[in-house]
Amino acid sequence: MSGFAAPGLTNRDVYIGLSLAISSTIFIGTSSIVKKKALIKISTYAKRAGDGGHAYLGEPLWWGGFGLLAFGEILNFVAYAFAPALLVTPLGALSVLVTAVLSAIFLKEHLNLLCKIGCIQCVFGSTVMVLHAPKEEGTANTMVELSERLADPVFVMYCLAVIGFSLVLIFIYSPKYGQTNILVYITICALIGSLSVLACKGFGIAMKEFFAGKPTFSQPLTYFLIFSLVVCISVNMHYLNKALDTFNAAVISPIYYVFFTTCVVAASAILYQEWGSMDAVSVIATLAGFGTIVAGIFLLHAFRDKNISLSDLPSLNRDPPPGYAHASPNHVHLTSRDVESQSESEEI
Repeated sequence: MSGFAAPGLTNRDVYIGLSLAISSTIFIGTSSIVKKKALIKISTYAKRAGDGGHAYLGEPLWWGGFGLLAFGEILNFVAYAFAPALLVTPLGALSVLVTAVLSAIFLKEHLNLLCKIGCIQCVFGSTVMVLHAPKEEGTANTMVELSERLADPVFVMYCLAVIGFSLVLIFIYSPKYGQTNILVYITICALIGSLSVLACKGFGIAMKEFFAGKPTFSQPLTYFLIFSLVVCISVNMHYLNKALDTFNAAVISPIYYVFFTTCVVAASAILYQEWGSMDAVSVIATLAGFGTIVAGIFLLHAFRDKNISLSDLPSLNRDPPPGYAHASPNHVHLTSRDVESQSESEEI
């Protein structure tokens, strides 16, 4: 990882960002287990949340899980200020891995063979992406550089395209197809979510300069980033909740992860140009690592309710069918062509 450092971004910064991103996935993944334990406890004496109950608001254990989630999101937010978005965003898949492992330990939920393979794939894919994460040479590491990048015509066109396409989905396609097509809500979340990540990273840069003694809160750009962050997160959460309320969460999670990560990587490449310092090998390795994570997420969600183990796999040493005589060591196996040739010679 020695190649990570660049002017304005040191190796120490990237290691801090990487540590924060991984730590955030642990807290976020653990929060799901704590909140699930609280909901199970509440279901024994009050109306369940899925049936419209709100008894969980009075349960300290649920608030403990919510606190873990909030702390994890804060760590993830700060990580964007230290490390490339291309490194931080895909590591979010590790929270799914943490939840899967801890649910098997504390909730006694079965983790079948394919889910275990999916967990291993998430680890391998994340490792590959970390090892080949880009340098940030030439990217916006200060508010001055960021303001110049935000005015770049390519990025402005990207933002207009994202906002325009999102408005079309929200006002035209969402009322007609939102309840039947899962991609409508998820696409809105992914597109708007990509802008929220850019705003989050930009505000992180502002905070770094603020703690360094610079008057960042006297600049209009800082407030523009805060406004954009609030609006994008609000829209993202609104349509993500609509998707979760309409479709199966097991289907939403892997699709949303793929769409969201793809949009973030594309947006980050345009604004921060994080791909510019990567060679062909690093690009291919990053894409391969991302594909490995996607495959792992798919296995974790698509087969989590299936009872699959090693004993279900076909054996290489099956017992021979009844009436089958084992061949002797000197037996010569004849192919169908040998049999046909032998029959022709006998006819002659």
